Amino acid sequence: MSQTNAKAVLNNIRVSPRKLNLVAAAIRGMTADKAMTYLAFSRKRVATEVRKTLASAIANAENNHGLDIDLLVVSHAYVGNGMKLRRFQARGRGKASSIEKPFAHLSIVVEERGTN
Repeated sequence: MSQTNAKAVLNNIRVSPRKLNLVAAAIRGMTADKAMTYLAFSRKRVATEVRKTLASAIANAENNHGLDIDLLVVSHAYVGNGMKLRRFQARGRGKASSIEKPFAHLSIVVEERGTN
């Protein structure tokens, strides 16, 4: 990671990676302030967690790397598979079927791009 990038990671979010990727794909390429506004008014449940992670990435850029927060762009938003809770549900005739409750990982990279 170069001096124009900053990163924040959130592990084990209780949502499926497929649902989280919908929100992450929406903010990829946006400026940081537009992405924060989008996440504040999004109706997705996971948007609050993504917003906190983006705020952490912006704070890392400002405090650790000395970047200008007005020029930040969400360059990457990675979603990965986490662990799976395995539960069982009773079925007919004394049998059981398994239910998997997935978790996901999120990494957000913000980058300082040229002038406004």
